[in-house]
Amino acid sequence: MTLLPPSKQARKAKLLNLLAKDAYRHGDFTLSSGQKSSHYVNCKPVSLSGVGLELISVLLLDYVDPAAQAVAGLTLGADPLVSGVAMAAAQINRNLDALIVRKEAKGHGTGAWLEGPLPAKGALITVLEDVVTTGGSSLKAVNQLRKAGYLVNRVVTLVDRQEGAEKSMKNADLDLVSLFLLDDVYRCAQAL
Repeated sequence: MTLLPPSKQARKAKLLNLLAKDAYRHGDFTLSSGQKSSHYVNCKPVSLSGVGLELISVLLLDYVDPAAQAVAGLTLGADPLVSGVAMAAAQINRNLDALIVRKEAKGHGTGAWLEGPLPAKGALITVLEDVVTTGGSSLKAVNQLRKAGYLVNRVVTLVDRQEGAEKSMKNADLDLVSLFLLDDVYRCAQAL
């Protein structure tokens, strides 16, 4: 007897529960944007777990532009995401590489901003992000990729904190695709 893989809906529900249980905290926090918030989402406990990364990778892959030759994201939050999505793509025979965008140029050697197998200039790349607030980290990655000669038209995030990222992306000619909104994670956390 062959087991069918879980449905996308079941995978998404399981991931939401993991994020609510292991990534979400309520309290007084200062975010990387400098804003104060009573909600904090740190996806690394989920994205760095085997079960979490498997769920994330398969779900994010569905939203990567079909014409994209690579996925990329700003280190550190996107590191497991881009690696996992590239591996999930390979498992279905889709050629999709992973790129990591540094927060600053490498201080030695080539002085590179980008790490990974670089596609030809003009290639389409989808940016992945764990959490967006204002969109600043995603835009930093997009700007470095565009400066390097790549096309970027989409950012895919696990959680949108609903604090301006969608508008920032639109202003940069980017589509923002979110697996979950902060409201979804908060409601799920309240129900646990």
